[in-house]
Order: sequence, then C-alpha cells, then structure tokens
Amino acid sequence: MPFSWNLIADIQDQLQYSFMVNAYAAGIIVAIVAGIVGYFVVLRSLSFAAHALSHIGFAGATGAVVLGISPVFGLLVFTVCGAVGMGALGKRIHGRDVAIGIVLAWTLGLGVLFLSLYSGYATEAYALLFGQILGISLRDVWITLIAAVVTLAGVAVLYRPLLFASFDEEVAEARGVPVRFLSIAFMVILALAVSEAVQVVGILLIFALLVTPAAVTEHITARPGRAIAISIVLALAFTLIGLFVSYYLPYPVSFFITTLAFLTYVGVRIYGAVSHRARLFHRSA
Repeated sequence: MPFSWNLIADIQDQLQYSFMVNAYAAGIIVAIVAGIVGYFVVLRSLSFAAHALSHIGFAGATGAVVLGISPVFGLLVFTVCGAVGMGALGKRIHGRDVAIGIVLAWTLGLGVLFLSLYSGYATEAYALLFGQILGISLRDVWITLIAAVVTLAGVAVLYRPLLFASFDEEVAEARGVPVRFLSIAFMVILALAVSEAVQVVGILLIFALLVTPAAVTEHITARPGRAIAISIVLALAFTLIGLFVSYYLPYPVSFFITTLAFLTYVGVRIYGAVSHRARLFHRSA
C-alpha cells in the first residue's frame, strides 16, 4: 500500500508483515546499544578502532562462510579477538592509527581471499557489507537481544570506572583504577556492539549508528547521563525513520539511516558555528 500520511495506519500496515516486525525489533535493540556504547567510543576517541573492528569482522564472516558455518559467528570471533588486541594497547591506541590501518587493510584482503575460496554465492557475507535488516529472522532478533543484554550488562558494571578513565586516564590510573583491564573490557563490549550494528547498517556504514549519534550529542551537552540519553534517542530516530521510509521507496535501508545521521550531524555543526558567530557579534557590538 502507498504512503497515506496517516502515520498510525501506515505503521499498522507495515507491521502486518513479519519481516518488518523483525526489522523494527532488531533496529530498536541495536539503536539502544549503539547509542550507549557509541558515547564511550567518541569520548575515548576510538572511532577509527570501531571502524577497524567492523572490517576485521568481515574477514571472520567470510572465513565462516568458507567453513560452512554462520557468518555472524565468524564476525563475532574475529571482532572479539581484534578487540582484545586493541584493548591491550591501552592509552597507546590513540597513537597507533597507522598500525590499526595496516591490520585493517590486511584483514580486508583476507576477506577477499576467503570469498575467492568459496565456490558458492556468499550472499550472507556480502550482505554484511551493507546491512541486511529486512532479512533478519526471528531467531536473529533473539540472538541480537541476548547479545544486547550482555553488552549493556557489561556497560552497567563498568560504567563509573569506565567514565572516570575515559575523561582522565592518567588520574584514574593514579587512583588505582584498572585502566588496562577497562580498556580491554570495553573493546570486547565494542566488538559485541559492532557485531550487532553490522546487521542494520553493514560493515561499511558502521559509523552511522555507532559514532554519529554520539558525535552529534557531543555538540549538544557535556553531561554524561543526558548525552547518553540523547544519543539513544538519535540512534532510534535514525533507525526507525529509515525503516519507515524504506518501506515505500525502492532503496536500501542503510542509505536512509546514514543520510539522516549525516544531515543531522551537519545541521548541528552549522547551528553551532552560526550560534558561535552570533555570540561573538553581540559581544563586540
């Protein structure tokens, strides 16, 4: 049915189909996780590391396809292993972008090798590149929910020391906070979040949900609790609006999600720049 401008009727129409119900359910779960974990990703300057983890996971997904097992399992194994290695670098990770980039390039090449070794058509592995939220089954939704519960439980347990270490790692370490353990633990949490978000926006577009909402929030408020709440709301808005619009247009869901995220970020930056100039003008007047 075409778009009717009656949002309630339109949503009811979409929810008649199980694939849309599953997509909305998975999207909500992933958006909440991405909004929370993404705040710490931006706070700890780990955006590139998150991007690298998603590509490392692609090599695991393609390797799993070659072995005849679920690509999501391979994705998870590779991202967790990569996360432990990155987390072991601790604060030194901020100065190791070159090393991470080299590993990133190698794992992408490894993924291409695995695809060339596969004699069939690796649709599942290819789908992970750009997201496959409209193809998520009820079983995938439950797996996503379980992974989300584990991820959020980890964040809840580590929240206070992680927040302290994220703001000032050296002071936290001097106060006896286990900074290295927190670094590794958070990277594992990030690996789980990446594995979940990949199903919605894909490996190549992971920034849309895992980084952009938190990056927008950074320009709105500096209070951690409020920032996390706004980040969740933005991630949910991008995902749900993207799903809603894609139902009526023949274009990928990930395109709408990433476009909404990008336009919001640009809008906030422009508003911030205009407001700053206006304040300077009033002070000089």
